[in-house]
Amino acid sequence: MTQPQHEPTRTNMDEPGLDEYVEVGNPEPGTPESQGRRTFLGAAAAVITAAVAVRPSFGPRTVLAQDITPETDIGPAVGRKRAKQSCDLRISAAKAELQRPVADHPTNGDEQLYPNKIGNYSKGLPHNNLGEVNLTAYTSMVNALTSGTGAAFEAITLAAGRKLTNPQAGLAFDMMGADSHALVQIAAPAFSSAEEASEIGENYWMALTRDIPFSQYDGNPLANQAAADLSKFSDFHGPKSGGQVTTGTLFRGAVPGATTGPYISQFMWSNTPFGVERIDRQMQTTVAGVDYLTGYNDWLNIQNGASSPSNQFDPVRRYIRNGRDLGQWVHIDVLFQAYFNALLILGSIGAPLDPGNPYVHSTTQIGFGTLGDPYNASVLAAVAKMGLKAVWYQKWFVHRRLRPEEFAGRIHNHLTHGATYPIHSDILNSAAVTQVFSKFGTYLLPMAFPEGSPTHPAYGAGHATVAGACVTVLKALFDESFVMPNPVQASDDGLSLVPFTGPDLTIGGELNKLAANVAVGRNIAGVHWRSDAAESLKLGEEVAMRFLREEHECFNEQYAGLSLTKFDGSTVII
Repeated sequence: MTQPQHEPTRTNMDEPGLDEYVEVGNPEPGTPESQGRRTFLGAAAAVITAAVAVRPSFGPRTVLAQDITPETDIGPAVGRKRAKQSCDLRISAAKAELQRPVADHPTNGDEQLYPNKIGNYSKGLPHNNLGEVNLTAYTSMVNALTSGTGAAFEAITLAAGRKLTNPQAGLAFDMMGADSHALVQIAAPAFSSAEEASEIGENYWMALTRDIPFSQYDGNPLANQAAADLSKFSDFHGPKSGGQVTTGTLFRGAVPGATTGPYISQFMWSNTPFGVERIDRQMQTTVAGVDYLTGYNDWLNIQNGASSPSNQFDPVRRYIRNGRDLGQWVHIDVLFQAYFNALLILGSIGAPLDPGNPYVHSTTQIGFGTLGDPYNASVLAAVAKMGLKAVWYQKWFVHRRLRPEEFAGRIHNHLTHGATYPIHSDILNSAAVTQVFSKFGTYLLPMAFPEGSPTHPAYGAGHATVAGACVTVLKALFDESFVMPNPVQASDDGLSLVPFTGPDLTIGGELNKLAANVAVGRNIAGVHWRSDAAESLKLGEEVAMRFLREEHECFNEQYAGLSLTKFDGSTVII
């Protein structure tokens, strides 16, 4: 879409420098604007002079000309020289971004392929009895996204009143790192694809096994049935062992470390200091066996944006031990909570900094505002904010992918002969849909949250993008090879932590597992797909790496860079 054009504020775009800039709001001398400005400033000066003349004796001392002393600040660059260096650095970074190839944003083509928009997000808009969106309402949403005007967003046609979540965030700019529109996600799986079928199959099995402790998967018949069924899908992208989904790989992330040791990362269980306080890692979870949107009228009302009942909570606080607990944890977590906790834990266990950090080798200095503890905490917040802008652009302005609960409605209407949709046979022949129908009497996806999914498109995933960004920062700041001391796992009832005996668990692996837990936890709740999680971890990773590269250019410290292992297993220096 056409963006508003802004006039440059400097006179020469080819050779930037401080002298080439004109201060915005300072008109040229002799113009009517400058005359008006001088009149205003003169009047303001008169008011200030009068105020000084009548000020009480206990007020601030008047600064006189003879009180002003010459510059006393020191350093390699001060005053105007420093200002010019700052200006040139910002211009250089902006030019480097501008010179990158223009990003191409591929889609799966569903929006163009299906006139009734069955493959795209429409929750909150009005729908017919099949859950198919009103096309006039859908057009009002697309028109707002295309124009970007506040009036158009206010003109979007909603049904029962539940509001859409912040589509304009996808149009926000950032002053550092990559622009959100410059980052790319591959096309999401298509509506009729075997990959989409495998992903909704996994969502069904996640819902059916929510109350089984992760530590009991090996001996649980339902978990074993889920693994066997997912192994039959022709295009399932989850981790496997020997070419098969096993109870050891079931519902885990496909990143290094995620299949080693307990399902849950140590960073979601370990004692967590918060200054002089301690964070209690036992959480308020929801009661077992209660799922939502399994009745057709409830499902349809929620698609139309109706209000939902409240969650039912377990009166006993527990450590995360199953999918229901994990789903509730990622239901109401604070944006970068998991990674801030991890940072606090890393400090408490004496985790070493990345060997590339210059303060590791300094005999006279420690890091603080740069490459030290306060800096580390601040960067988590910085990349989390940038990650949200990046993924909100992908959600609203590129992909507009439907949520799993919407797709499950298509499956229900197809299997009950209410409509005919191009759904891949892998899911229609899966034991997952049979199990769901046997338990609930519909083919709808049992949701962990009473409101179902949030009111924004599925792809990419906000939680996963922030996870990818923040975990990438932590892997860059700390030595990933350090082994976690005294590892634990939750008891099956979640009431205690018990020692874990097994393979070594490294910082790098457990941080990757933490990112996977948060990302896949949203899938277990029913609100996201596997590809949402997997591809958004990569998006967040790129956000963080681009940010850290620019940070490196801003530091005075001389060092080669920080190393980290990417989610694909390769190592880079930033």
